[in-house]
Amino acid sequence: MFRIMLKSKLQRLRVTDANLYYEGSLGLDEELMEAAELLPYEQVTVLNVNNGERLQTYVIPEARGSGTVCLNGPAARKGVRGDELIVLSYALLPLEALEGYAPVVVSVDERNRPVRRLLLGNSAEAGKA
Repeated sequence: MFRIMLKSKLQRLRVTDANLYYEGSLGLDEELMEAAELLPYEQVTVLNVNNGERLQTYVIPEARGSGTVCLNGPAARKGVRGDELIVLSYALLPLEALEGYAPVVVSVDERNRPVRRLLLGNSAEAGKA
């Protein structure tokens, strides 16, 4: 048996741009992707704290250190510059891999720079992002 488990979470990101006439995706600063262990084109769920919208899309890398969080294509209709987002990714894990399992949670500052990286469920910090 397998379970779908939270793999990583980026919390309190701020939308920096929206590009309606792009084919689709969520553009994320490579530094954010690395901190959250996200790969290019990996599926994510995006939650908009400001308006309650939820969407599934995939991530594409943006310039490292840019702080870019860009809603592309139809996703651009789900938020505007300045909206707060939570980005979630999931993994399909066998039961035997669940013991001691903990997803990564990344917190950011007001410029979308990673400031803290934790393993959820563990009190010990996994290290600065």
